[in-house]
Order: sequence, then C-alpha cells, then structure tokens
Amino acid sequence: MIQRYSREVMRKIWSEENKFRKWLDIEIAACEAWSNIGVIPSKSLEIIINKANFNIDRINQIESEVKHDVIAFLTSVAEFVGDDSRFIHKGLTSSDVLDTAYNLLLKEAGMILLDDLKNLAEVLKDKAVKYKMTPMIGRSHGVHAEPITFGLKMLLWYDETLRNIERLKKAIESISIGKISGAVGTFANIPPEVEEYVCKKLSVKPAPVSTQIVQRDRHAEYFTTLAVIASSFEKFSIEIRHLQRTEVLEAEEFFSKGQKGSSAMPHKRNPVLSENVTGLARLVRSYSIAAMENVALWHERDISHSSVERVIGPDATTNLDFLICRFTNIIKNLVVYQDNMLKNINQTKGLIFSQRVMLLLTEKGVSREEAYRIVQRNAMKVWEEHLDFKSLLQNDSEITKFLSMDELDELFDLNYHTKNIEYIFKRVLG
Repeated sequence: MIQRYSREVMRKIWSEENKFRKWLDIEIAACEAWSNIGVIPSKSLEIIINKANFNIDRINQIESEVKHDVIAFLTSVAEFVGDDSRFIHKGLTSSDVLDTAYNLLLKEAGMILLDDLKNLAEVLKDKAVKYKMTPMIGRSHGVHAEPITFGLKMLLWYDETLRNIERLKKAIESISIGKISGAVGTFANIPPEVEEYVCKKLSVKPAPVSTQIVQRDRHAEYFTTLAVIASSFEKFSIEIRHLQRTEVLEAEEFFSKGQKGSSAMPHKRNPVLSENVTGLARLVRSYSIAAMENVALWHERDISHSSVERVIGPDATTNLDFLICRFTNIIKNLVVYQDNMLKNINQTKGLIFSQRVMLLLTEKGVSREEAYRIVQRNAMKVWEEHLDFKSLLQNDSEITKFLSMDELDELFDLNYHTKNIEYIFKRVLG
C-alpha cells in the first residue's frame, strides 16, 4: 500500500504536466515581479494570470519544428494569452526556467523520499524494541565472533537511517535554489528584485552567484546523497540474504501462500526481494557518477548536462522510492527465527567466550601473549576435533592453575554480553 501510493506520487512529480506547470509558475511569478516594479501593466498581468496555460501536444508539435523546448512552450502559452504574452519571459534565459523548475522537481521528489525514510525508521525502531534482548551471534569476516542481539542489529540500521534522513534534508536544502539572473547570470536584462520575488514565492533561495545555470555541484551533492542512502539499503539487504542462507536461517523474507521460489526446485524459498534491493542500489549509485560528471561544463554553460539530468532525475528518485518502500515491507514482514539464533550461538561449543577467558587470565597475572596462547591452543582443538571448549579448559592444568571451576562457569554466561544493550538503546532512542 505504501509502495503503490508513493510511486504514483513520484510519477506525477516527473510527468510532463507537472514540469510544464512549474515552468508556467516561474514565468507568471516573474511577470508579477515585473509588474510590482511598474514594468508590466497591471491589466496585462491580470490577463496573463487568468489566461496563461499550455497544451502538451501543441508544445511537442512546435518543438518538432523549432527544436527548442522552452520556445515551444512559450509559443503554446502565447496562443492562450494573446498580445500580452510579449511580457512573458522578459529578461529571462531558458535556463532560468529550466534550472529553477528542475530543482523544484528534485525538491518535491526529495520530500517523498524523506517520508519514505521516516516511515522505515519507525518500522526499524519497532523491530529493534521487539527483539532488543533476543540473542544472536555477531560475526566478523562471516565467522562467529561474540554474541549480540537481533534488536541491536535493527537499532544499528535505525540509527543509520536517521543519518540518511539528515543527509537528505541537507541535500534538499542545497538543491532548493532558483536562478532568474539572465543569459550569463549578470542581471543585465532583469533586476535582482525579480529573482528575489520569484524564489520567495516558490519557496527556494536565490543562487548567490550563477552563470547561465545553477552550478551542478549542488546536483552532484543531491545525487551522491541518494547513492549513499542506496548503499545503506544494499548493506541491510545483503545482511538479510546472509541470514536467510540455509545453514544460518536466522531471519527470512516472508514467503506468501502460493509463492514459488524456483522453476526447477519446489523446495526453494529465496531472498528475491532483498536481491532486488541490492540490484537497484547499484543502479541508483551509478547515477551519482553521471551527476558528478555534470559539474564540469564549458565556460558559463553548455548543455551536456541536460540529457543526463532528464534521465537521472526521475530514474534515481523513482528507483530509490521503490527501493525504500520495498525494503520497508521486507522488514515489516520479516520472519525471525529466535530458536535458530540460539542454536547458532551454541554451534561452536563455547568458543565465543574465548576473550573472557583470556582477559580473566591476564587479571590473574598471566601475560596477554601467554594467555592468548593457552586459550588459542584449546580453541583450535574445538575447531579441529569438535570438542567442547569449556570441558577442555576445565581439564587444562595451565588454565586451572589460575581459574577455579566456578570462575570458569561464570565466564560462559550469555547475559554478560548483553548487559549493556539497554544502555545502547537509551543512547540511541533517549
């Protein structure tokens, strides 16, 4: 439901209707500003406001002849307005309209993505709280390390999502810039008051200085922010894919009734949604490269960036919107196997407590190097001979010389590793 709704909104944002409506809003606002300083008669402004409109089919027809989209648009508008259309686009260059409108579209799309992330954050927070004290093994290099909790993993993702929210807010702010300063940005044929009025009305800030265009480092910041966000989702999705592996099976994507995992093997339940998110993240990341390539343009501008932005604007935002909504549904419906988590903790027969043994030995006066050697010697027997780590320690004279049986028992307490989970949660959630 969430996914369908946001995608429909995103499609409307990038529709031709919305694009040309933004162009018209800018042109009318500029006319209002000119009228405020006495250049356009109030009667003419009233006619422009009441009559100005456009016809998309007509724009396309004109563009096929003149090969210029803004001129085609202005010609269509003029056909609605009549003689007073001579005041429209006064002192403006095409990029005044194109760049300001494009940034408004990116801002609108960014606000949808911001809502997506906030929704995901709430879902992750709920999961974190629900599984706060559910123990599972922590892994480094894919190998069992020491116990964590599944809630802590969800809290980590929640915290990263909050950072992505802040990154996106800053990117939206950076892109919320308008430019109505004429052909090369010098205000030669249009006063700064017009730009100030238009930008204020459209809720963007005027570019402090510009050429014929808004500088593309702003857009690079926006798209690289989307890339960072997508990278977080790839990270989250890869983790789910690992946890769903048969030999792990600690969490699994919801498998609906009637769903099929393989055309050949009826038993398969594959993490296809997480794999889809992983692939889309790569795609969104690739757009950031194109955006950075757009930063370096010739002199006061060229239009090599234009064709790129027609693609990456709608594609990057729409794909990221879909990606976030899909991942939100994955987390919301995630199947968590707590028993398997505990089973996997015990799989290495107590090896996960090796650091505690080593540290206590050092507290008893053993050098760190010697303590490491003694503990590792026993640990390797567990790996190679599948023996019980605690039993090996209890029968090792180098260990029992320093540690009693009660002390060894205490070292194998799982709760030791989760004793500060509550503290971490309070630090993140308040």
